[in-house]
Amino acid sequence: MAKFRNVQQVFRGLPASDGAGVQLTRIIGTPYINMLDPFLLLDAFGSDQPQDYIAGFPPHPHRGFETVTYMLAGKMRHQDSVGNEGIIEAGGVQWMTAGKGIIHSEMPEQQDDLLAGFQLWVNLPKSHKMTEPAYQEKTRNDISVETRQGLSLTVIAGQTQNGTKGVIDNPFVDPIYWDVQQQPDRLFTENIPAGHNSFIYVYQGEIQLVGSQETILKGHLVVLTDGDTIEINALSAAKYLLIAGKPLNEPIARGGPFVMNTREEINQAFVDYQMGKLA
Repeated sequence: MAKFRNVQQVFRGLPASDGAGVQLTRIIGTPYINMLDPFLLLDAFGSDQPQDYIAGFPPHPHRGFETVTYMLAGKMRHQDSVGNEGIIEAGGVQWMTAGKGIIHSEMPEQQDDLLAGFQLWVNLPKSHKMTEPAYQEKTRNDISVETRQGLSLTVIAGQTQNGTKGVIDNPFVDPIYWDVQQQPDRLFTENIPAGHNSFIYVYQGEIQLVGSQETILKGHLVVLTDGDTIEINALSAAKYLLIAGKPLNEPIARGGPFVMNTREEINQAFVDYQMGKLA
């Protein structure tokens, strides 16, 4: 018998600035929701004012986790210290494993018009925090889109109950990363592995989980209860991310761009960076 996920908590993101002054909304990684294991951070950026984004994210280091950049509009150029380079365009995704250390930049490839997207940080287990850096970049055409009556489902990671598979490989937390576009009064029903932590972030319209009276508005994140099934009704034309992953249940130590298991490992990351030992 299906166990339906429902609303556990609802949060609204906070205005923030990162990189060289990029204006964004921090959704996970705030005083209200610091993390949702294995997810460490979620930012949404979107503006048609160049001064809000043009300075981008100049070279900066990471160690111990993965960054996921998903573009809705505009273009962003990625370059890193192990030789990867590419332009992420609308509908594309970049999933970068920082591992033992990488220095990368993400810079807008446009001078005006709308730039919009998301960045998610996904933790790595202790056993793989010092793995070699890796990089997966996929265009809109690489990513499968499943269509059903009244909705479309962009499957970046994970697998739907109809068998549509994501393009991203991550064996550590078995993630789901879906971009759902749903018409009013249409139901979306899917399976999510029991035990996975999961959330929804609405970036257009309004939705309601079946069995709940709470309306989830644009700009709100809802943390879901455990279960193996989710059923969502769109109250208006809605777009939202549905993300889930297996928790690692390990100690976490943070230090700016580094996420390790102990404070000593964080201190060592800063020393290694200062000595030029990151890749």
